Amino acid sequence: MPRPLGELEDAVMTRVWKWNRPVTVREVLEDLQQERSIAYTTVMTVLDNLHQKGWVRREAEGRAYRYEAVSTRAAYAAALMNDAWSQSDNPAAALVAFFGMMSDEQRQALRDAVRIVQGPDRAERPEEREGRPPRQEDRPPRQEENPGSVVDHGGR
Repeated sequence: MPRPLGELEDAVMTRVWKWNRPVTVREVLEDLQQERSIAYTTVMTVLDNLHQKGWVRREAEGRAYRYEAVSTRAAYAAALMNDAWSQSDNPAAALVAFFGMMSDEQRQALRDAVRIVQGPDRAERPEEREGRPPRQEDRPPRQEENPGSVVDHGGR
């Protein structure tokens, strides 16, 4: 698990992630200077440290380097959440507390993510997630059991 990024490391990585291409120290410096006073050598040192920690890879370009993120910001956030969750002595309680902190939009994003991970069919059939055959009440009614229903084939 990666250690959380420091404030300046995060500011640098934010640019690397946002631009999603190899960047130079000069590019990061010029963007950071819009928010704060910072020296070229400071940005160079931060990028070198991020390289040594495995956050960025670099390729020489003349006498300088171009730096590129090794993984995404989403992967970084996921690793931080996983680390925090795994350190809990009661992971279920930690999840309940975390879900309680979420906004409606975040909870919807979580539901969407679960559907993506499970696949569209699995998200709708809890019996498969539990590894048991479907109960009668879980099964959709057969056509002859519900003769008054209309079957929608999605316009086909």
